[in-house]
Amino acid sequence: MNLLEAVPSHWIKASVGNYCDVQLGKMLQSDPASQNDESKRYLRAINITKHGLDLSHDFSMWIKPQEMEKFRLQRGDILVSEGGDAGRTAVFDCDEEFYFQNAINRIRPAGNSTILPEFIYYWFTFLKVAGYVEMVCNVATIAHFTAEKVKAAPLALPPLKTQHSIAQFLDEKTARIDGLIEKKCALLDRLAEKRQALITRAITKGLDPNAIMKPSGTEWLGHIPANWEVKKLRRVRRYMTSGSRDWAAYYADEGDRFLRMTNVTGEGIELDLSETRYVNLDGATEGTRTSVREGDILITITAELGAVAVIRKEIEGAYINQHLALFRPSPELCESGFLVNFLSTDMARAQFMLSGQGGTKQGLGFEQVNNVIIGFPPLREQELIGNFCSEIRRQSESVEQPLKLSIDKLIEYRSAVITAAVTGQLEIA
Repeated sequence: MNLLEAVPSHWIKASVGNYCDVQLGKMLQSDPASQNDESKRYLRAINITKHGLDLSHDFSMWIKPQEMEKFRLQRGDILVSEGGDAGRTAVFDCDEEFYFQNAINRIRPAGNSTILPEFIYYWFTFLKVAGYVEMVCNVATIAHFTAEKVKAAPLALPPLKTQHSIAQFLDEKTARIDGLIEKKCALLDRLAEKRQALITRAITKGLDPNAIMKPSGTEWLGHIPANWEVKKLRRVRRYMTSGSRDWAAYYADEGDRFLRMTNVTGEGIELDLSETRYVNLDGATEGTRTSVREGDILITITAELGAVAVIRKEIEGAYINQHLALFRPSPELCESGFLVNFLSTDMARAQFMLSGQGGTKQGLGFEQVNNVIIGFPPLREQELIGNFCSEIRRQSESVEQPLKLSIDKLIEYRSAVITAAVTGQLEIA
């Protein structure tokens, strides 16, 4: 990947380490090593956002006196995340006293004024959107954009005056693009709130606004139609299991779908199959227990607890891993469309979160899932409510999808503008 090939011939072409000091942050120190150590505010990767530096997260750690100069940030330092969303970049543009942890690399122009921090910020943004960071990081496990990789990254430097012009142009251009994206995202949020309000109303109060109501006996559920029953999820369960471990031995280029937590995003009730693995069990019996059927509901039971998705007919026969629970309702008692829409509501998610097992690793056990409380209408009414919710989601998707596509195009345009500007492909006065 030759990123410097297209830049103007009179620009300096080098590596970042030739013109900048690169320093990995301090390893977290939770306790003082001596009475001279001081507790200081520091930044983590979470402080580096898509919209710049976020100082609302307040973290403190102990700093040794001899480390303070090395790890103290200065206005104009460029901060690059080392892990997580590796390569995300922000400029430290304040005069407050902050230090930085070893999830961040600090880039500081090396003893001269020929480099504008804002230009370096846009240059590293270009490196990320161009795929350079992903290429040099080990994305098979966890991506790490180490200090050595940052130093070795290519750098094209125009004259300082040109750097100022490019940075000013991009500040103005990206601000306009970001403003458009923000407005469209706000509209999406309002549409999602409206959709969820309609679904929650239907799933907890029914479709008849004139229905006779009764107290549910559960404070958060409030009143429910008089012909509904409050039940725990266990009372409508036919079968429940979770996936097993050690599936890697069965991975294959083709075969049966293998569903993981990444396929259950919590955004709606459908599976996200954009990244799908396959397995070939070759006669192994373990798969029978975790093979899904139409109408099954998958629930995430580790990390992001309580995200749900329903299994459609075309997904039958897929298998699940250990981070997912498979809940199969009794069809004579419960309609899957009704149940999955209830489990997607905030009130169901709250029950999952409150019952999640604590300790070092948060998780949901079968007992916690089985104890979720729901107001159940008669089966035929469940079907009608499930169909109503499906129609609401369909109508919402028809409005939201064009908005999402337009946001994607704006993001692509933003990347293209930055790329063209920092590589000298635009004439900027």
